[in-house]
Amino acid sequence: MTAVMITACNSGQEKATVADNPFFTEYNTPFGVPPFDQIKNEHFVPAIEKGIEEQNAEIAAIIDNQEAPDFENTIAAMDASGELLRKVTGVFYNFNSSNTSEELQAIAKEVAPKMSAHYDNISLNPGLFKRVQEVYENRNSLNLTGEQAMLLEDTYKNFVRGGAALDSADQARFREINQQLSLLTLQFGENVLAETNAFKLVIDNEADLEGLPQGLIDQGAETAKAAGMEGKWVYTLHNPSIMPFLQYSAKRELREKIYNAYINRGNNNNDKDNKNLIAEIAALRLERANMLGYESHAAYILERNMAKDAASVNNLLDKLWAPALKRAKGEVKQLQAIIDKEGGNFKLQPWDWSYYAEKVRKELYDLDEEQLKPYFPLENVKQGIFTVAGNLYGITFTERKDIPVYHPDAVAYEVKEANGDHIGVLYMDFHPRESKRGGAWMSSYRKQYVKNGEQVSPVITIVTNFTKPTANAPSLLTFDEASTFFHEFGHALHGLLSNCNYYSLSGTSVPRDFVELPSQIMENWASEPEVLKLYAKHYQTGEVIPDELIDKMQKSAVFNQGFATVEYLAASLLDMGYHNMTTNNIKDVSEFEASTLARIGLIPEITSRYRSTYFSHIFSGGYSSGYYSYIWSAILDADAFEAFKENGLFDQKTAAAFRQNVLERGGTEDPMTLYKKFRGAEPDIKPLLKRRGLLES
Repeated sequence: MTAVMITACNSGQEKATVADNPFFTEYNTPFGVPPFDQIKNEHFVPAIEKGIEEQNAEIAAIIDNQEAPDFENTIAAMDASGELLRKVTGVFYNFNSSNTSEELQAIAKEVAPKMSAHYDNISLNPGLFKRVQEVYENRNSLNLTGEQAMLLEDTYKNFVRGGAALDSADQARFREINQQLSLLTLQFGENVLAETNAFKLVIDNEADLEGLPQGLIDQGAETAKAAGMEGKWVYTLHNPSIMPFLQYSAKRELREKIYNAYINRGNNNNDKDNKNLIAEIAALRLERANMLGYESHAAYILERNMAKDAASVNNLLDKLWAPALKRAKGEVKQLQAIIDKEGGNFKLQPWDWSYYAEKVRKELYDLDEEQLKPYFPLENVKQGIFTVAGNLYGITFTERKDIPVYHPDAVAYEVKEANGDHIGVLYMDFHPRESKRGGAWMSSYRKQYVKNGEQVSPVITIVTNFTKPTANAPSLLTFDEASTFFHEFGHALHGLLSNCNYYSLSGTSVPRDFVELPSQIMENWASEPEVLKLYAKHYQTGEVIPDELIDKMQKSAVFNQGFATVEYLAASLLDMGYHNMTTNNIKDVSEFEASTLARIGLIPEITSRYRSTYFSHIFSGGYSSGYYSYIWSAILDADAFEAFKENGLFDQKTAAAFRQNVLERGGTEDPMTLYKKFRGAEPDIKPLLKRRGLLES
């Protein structure tokens, strides 16, 4: 049989045949994971185009079905369509985030408008919408299960929100907006990555290392060596480099230099500047929302979230802002007092905060971050997380060398139930590299769902940017990094333990302000004394973290929470500022940001956690009008963890209830309904305020 030739256009890929494209065959790998060693860049565009072609045929078959529309032949059939496209894009978009290249970025630009047009072709198809609408109008007579009813509701609303009810002229403009946004948001993220990689603080005078712990000095030397500057020290804008540098460097002028480079990413009036992109993205989002009958982009987004509307979000943020700002102002006085005591003769600035906060922590709690790091080697933290998951849910994690990985840094694990049944595959990829975007995230190569009565097991990945090992020590995490690991692992559990029938509802396919509950509740176990003694062991001696250090950690738990809460809330309110506007009033992005933050009373000593030009969560990720969701979910997680505190950290009944009502259920029910099934009531805000030291005595 002659292989069909499919040629990729405009990307410079070589011709690829069906026969040699791994996406066109069943994967011959353990558990059907992607055969990463066989996948080449030239395979992506032909496979995406073929995936679009196949889904178009599947959609056409639904429309042409002569039988009356019902749940199975229309809604379930739509949910099952596009399997090849999901298979390819699951690999491609993960590659572009965790192991990108100029060629992959060029492919992303090529396929973005194609993908946008394809999904618009589905959501704007009048024949398909007619069938969906007919099923929806007859929903009360269909005797659907709760999960089926939710899928029907979501499908119908997605059509309406996707422009299906617009006239032809508006639909044409709607398509244009979606295509423009797909490219603009992609470019925003690429610019942030390029600006992050472009800056290097090069130190050639050993005296300028004053204050830096030996591990950070070693890290700087190795970064320099890798950059061809042996004998010097290099610090970058990646978090494991800049954050400890700001915390420990005694050289104020160097802190200022690297800090300003960090907060001005995408704001340097060069070819990577993001200000014009932001204005365009915000304007297009508003125009699209208005076309659909919403007064703002926030109203459009929040309708599907737990919060429901901008007023609810702003009400929550305002409740937290006043006590957090009050506490932060008290922290300013503490830090300024240290500066004055040392004869600093200058006013506290944002690049001074971490350095002097560390001094205050030592003074008040006799606690130094460097005292903790030896007890948090990456491998110990990982085993601790596996132990917690095992104690809670009875699941196990076994490293599998026979499972292909997409990068030498990645490690693969098989996840199994206590009885040995296969659950899924989990990849972990821990350290920074120039091909990886910043931050930490969980994603999937394949979600869990049921196909032809058989379970399709999930393939999940955790990607982070943790401190690298050096010649003298393994990867030693800060406690913040250890907490981040627990956080992302919570997302992974949400994907791995999913037990849903339909792809569209499974795993983390839940409202944005509910998706952080499984991740944030996991962070609680990281700092519990009982759990610390399971995994926090000195990398050289094996000594369990002493009670004295645990006590100091507990006492300092609310330390710097004014700063942490204010910088986070400022970013959340900045997000709402861009997306809750009802008229496009952004003439200058810098002025818009400054006026928004001034209006809420942000103090000059604190910078918003994300300034606009590198706020990837909202301008290239999925968090527009949703950055508040971390604090919304924090209310849920603080309240939910009280159940474990009341019944026991590893109480099997409580863990089973959380698994069955939250982790397994995906988006199959209203999230507040799921939460109340677990907790028995709606969440109380007091546990969060208490945890952050914001509760008035």
